[in-house]
Amino acid sequence: MGSKVEHEPKGKQAAAQTKQTAAPADEPATGFASPDFDQFSQNMARLVEEYGKVTAAYLKPVERGEAKTGQADEASEMVKTLGRVAERWVNDPRKIIEAQGALTSDFLSLWSNTLKRAGGEETAPVAEPDKRDGRFADPDWSAHPMFDFVKQAYLIGSRWAESMVDKAEDLDPHTREKARFYVKQISSALSPSNFVATNPELLRETLAQNGENLVRGMKMLAEDIEAGGGELKIRQSDPRAFEVGVNIATTPGKVIFRNEIIELIQYAPATQDVLKRPLLIVPPWINKFYILDLNAEKSFIRWCVAQGLTVFCVSWVNPDERHAAKDFESYMREGIFAALDAIEQATGEKSVTAIGYCVGGTLLAVTLAYMAAVKDRRIASATFFTTQVDFSRAGELSVFVDEGQIRSIEEQMESRGYLDGARMSGAFNMLRPNDLIWSYAVNNYLKGKTPTAFDLLYWNSDSTRMPAANHSFYLRNCYLENKLSKGEMRIGGKSLDLKDVTIPIYNLAAREDHIAPAPSVFLGSQCFGGPVDYVVSGSGHIAGVVNPPSKVKYQYWTGGPPQGAYEDWIRAATETPGSWWPHWFSWIETQAPKRVKAREPGAGKLKALEDAPGSYVKVKA
Repeated sequence: MGSKVEHEPKGKQAAAQTKQTAAPADEPATGFASPDFDQFSQNMARLVEEYGKVTAAYLKPVERGEAKTGQADEASEMVKTLGRVAERWVNDPRKIIEAQGALTSDFLSLWSNTLKRAGGEETAPVAEPDKRDGRFADPDWSAHPMFDFVKQAYLIGSRWAESMVDKAEDLDPHTREKARFYVKQISSALSPSNFVATNPELLRETLAQNGENLVRGMKMLAEDIEAGGGELKIRQSDPRAFEVGVNIATTPGKVIFRNEIIELIQYAPATQDVLKRPLLIVPPWINKFYILDLNAEKSFIRWCVAQGLTVFCVSWVNPDERHAAKDFESYMREGIFAALDAIEQATGEKSVTAIGYCVGGTLLAVTLAYMAAVKDRRIASATFFTTQVDFSRAGELSVFVDEGQIRSIEEQMESRGYLDGARMSGAFNMLRPNDLIWSYAVNNYLKGKTPTAFDLLYWNSDSTRMPAANHSFYLRNCYLENKLSKGEMRIGGKSLDLKDVTIPIYNLAAREDHIAPAPSVFLGSQCFGGPVDYVVSGSGHIAGVVNPPSKVKYQYWTGGPPQGAYEDWIRAATETPGSWWPHWFSWIETQAPKRVKAREPGAGKLKALEDAPGSYVKVKA
């Protein structure tokens, strides 16, 4: 799941200009003020001083022998992958000449247009940014000939590099996807919007503030490297704006059970009676559970309580070296099974309905297959949020998964017993580098602005670690070998077959999900042996799930059993405006409509240990 944030552009793209007019050659750029050179020089001296603090923050863990490893392996993987693309082109000199000719032609057209603009002629642009690309929203990117030239030159070059990957022949699909990924990282990093001298907005601000913005930015850069233990941890939200349990994750409840892996939270009722069958939520351990309880308005948990559900939610431990040997079976037994035992003690109910989100859903599916094999019927129905059980059409994270990369990750985990949270967080952010990396780098370190308070991005930055045995099992058995859908996975001495899972299932996909793509979830729906209600929500991995009815922001599609091809199913599906939450609750209530008196946390055999959201969720990575 991870940093799986659907990020909206910071500003609307300026209207595309198909005709451009040059300003007179001797006219200075509008809005570029002359700086106070005395103040500017003083700020440059302060900038050098702050840079010294950046260097010190970077070197501190190196001097203590605590420097994090892995970057060299990642760089080597990138070089090897792009080298394979280059080999394909070197083998056909004729194609190289054609590709170079296409690039040269575009640059000659750009240069010709630039000369015409200098002479006062109107010209159509050779290359235009995507309308959703907020990097070039400032009017001067089109109005000023120099910045327009830089912008178009960058777009021509980056798109040419992408085409070199796409047109490379005899390249296996995985290598091609990795090459696309690395080219995207490089082109995003080299965008002229990331540099003061080539970004008109940054240049204006720097001149107007006499460089004070750069001093503030360098100070924040040092703080963020310090916070990352020698690696840059870009702040995406104001970290002082939120506190878990105070103004985020505030739905009332109690921790009623705790072991080495989980705290189990029972939420306080909001109705006089409740559905007899309790609800157990199994969130991903790649992120913290409070994505489902951000605030009162967005909280799925609070909404469920308000409908009359007795809600229990697993809060996973943020693991350290003590949890190195905790594998998938441990998370099943000490996680889901322990929660089921605790729910029975707390409520007297032996049957629950369960929700699994992302990798929490994959664990839930594994658990259901194991329970079917041993005739354990404590979970009467299951809901999956953006969950993959068939990884043959896995999302963009698959670029990180092959034998070499997994072996490298395992070597990194071997010395510590876990994968550092920054690794997973960084991987998710790299899937959307312009939105989740470089927009913040520009805002924080070049504009010198503290990011605004945004609960979703605060959660996104609140990363967790991965226990070595668990993470290795997940990568190898699911992403690399796809054993669960093939019926080849073994847990607790049992061979698992999802066809043995015959309980009702509600399988939610998100149409724009890049982590668990809707076609992949559709394919996984066909692995189960019982009735599956496949539903597709609008938006992506997070916003497609956290979509409260009060917002009426997106929509969802329903269309009968998930049979045939996804493309045919979605084309024939019925679109309904608004949130899927009421549709899901109706599905839940229809299965087991009986109600009983509301249950108070801690009133049963299990006493309250502490208030929600508990202690595990507050441990930082």
